[in-house]
Amino acid sequence: MSGVNTTCPCCGADGVSEFHTVRDVPVNSVLTLDSREEALAFPTGDIQLGFCDACGFIYNMAFDEARLEYSERYDPTQAYSGTFNAWHRQLAEDVVERFGLKGKRVIEIGCGKGEFLHLLAEVGAVSGVGFDPSYEASRDTSTGHDGLEFVADFYSEKYADVHGDAVCCKMTLEHIAPARRFMDTVRRTVGDDPDTVVLFQVPDMRRILEEAAFWDIYYEHCSYFSAGSLARLFRASGFDVVDVRREYDDQYLMLEARPSSGTPSAPVDGEDDLDELRGLVARFQDRLGELHATWQGRLDGYRAEGKKAVVWGSGSKGVAFLTTFGGGEGIEYVVDINPHRQGHYMLRTGQEIVSPEFLVDHRPDVVIVMNPVYRDEIVADLERLGLSPEVLTT
Repeated sequence: MSGVNTTCPCCGADGVSEFHTVRDVPVNSVLTLDSREEALAFPTGDIQLGFCDACGFIYNMAFDEARLEYSERYDPTQAYSGTFNAWHRQLAEDVVERFGLKGKRVIEIGCGKGEFLHLLAEVGAVSGVGFDPSYEASRDTSTGHDGLEFVADFYSEKYADVHGDAVCCKMTLEHIAPARRFMDTVRRTVGDDPDTVVLFQVPDMRRILEEAAFWDIYYEHCSYFSAGSLARLFRASGFDVVDVRREYDDQYLMLEARPSSGTPSAPVDGEDDLDELRGLVARFQDRLGELHATWQGRLDGYRAEGKKAVVWGSGSKGVAFLTTFGGGEGIEYVVDINPHRQGHYMLRTGQEIVSPEFLVDHRPDVVIVMNPVYRDEIVADLERLGLSPEVLTT
C-alpha cells in the first residue's frame, strides 16, 4: 500500500488495513450517456477498501472525489418502482408521525430529484429545502407544495443559515469523503437545539460483507458503514444517537440522532459490532471467490447453451456486476423501468438500456435481477408481457 494514507478519516487511528481491491472500475455508475462509444471509453479508477480496526469504518483508500460527476446526467432514482414507492411513502408517513413534523420544516441533504421531500410535504404538510447538484426542475412534476425549495448544489457551510426542525440525509453519506469532516460541518450547521431531529440513511455494510455483495461496491460509494461505525461517527461528531435500525429488507441503515447535550447517550442495540466486523472482513475474500466462481459458471453455461440473458437494473449494482465479469460477455441488453435511462448505455460495458417492453421481441431465456427486493414486481411485469424466463437474483 505504498503511498496510501492508512490513518482512518473517521476516528484518526493508524494502521487501516486494505482487504479488497478492484482495478479499473468506472468512476460513475448512473450517468446517462448517449452513445456506446462514450460509455466504453468512460474514465476508470481503483477501489482499495480499507478497514479501521479501531472504529469499524470501511472506505476506498484510492478514492479521488475530483473524478466524479454529479450533474443533471446523474440519475439514480428508484421512483418508477411500485415496490420502492410504497416503502418510500410509508417511510415518509412514519417520519412525520414519529417526530411530530406536521407543519414543520425539513432540510434534506442529497435530495436527488426531490421525491422524498415531496412525500414529506404530501403526508405532513411540511415546508423544506432540498440540496442536490443533480436536481432537475424539469423532472419535478409535483404540484401543490409551495413551501418547498430546491437548490441544485452540494450542501455546505455556506448554507449554514438554512435551518429546519429536522435534517434528513438519505443514501448520500456513503458518497462523501472524508465522512468525519462532513459530519462536523453538519453538526455546526444544525446548531444546539436538542429538539432538532437528524435522520441519516446509508447502505448496511455488514450485509455487504456477509453476502460478499460485490455488486454493492462501486467507486461512487467511498464510505461504508455498519450500525456501530455509523453510531460511533455521529457520537464523535457531537450527536446523541437515539436509534439505528435496518430498513428495506435489511439493506439500509436508518440512524436517528439529536445534537448532544453534553452527556453521552447510552449505546443503542447493535452498536457493539467490532468483533463481528473483524470476522466478516477476514472471511470476505473467501466468500467473494466462491460467489464469483458461481456466477462465472452460470454466465459461461448460458453462452455455451446459446441462452439469451439480460440484466434487469441499470444502476450501480448492474454496472458493478457487469464490470466484474469482463463486461458481461453474452449479455446484450440491460432492462430498466426508468424511462430517462432507456436508450442510454452501461458505463464501460456498453450494453444498451432498454424498456421491459423490448423483451417481447428479444425473448430472453434468463433475467438476472440486480436487487432481490424487486423480484416479485419484475416477475409480474414479465408475466404481463407474456414472458416466463428463468429469473435469478443476486
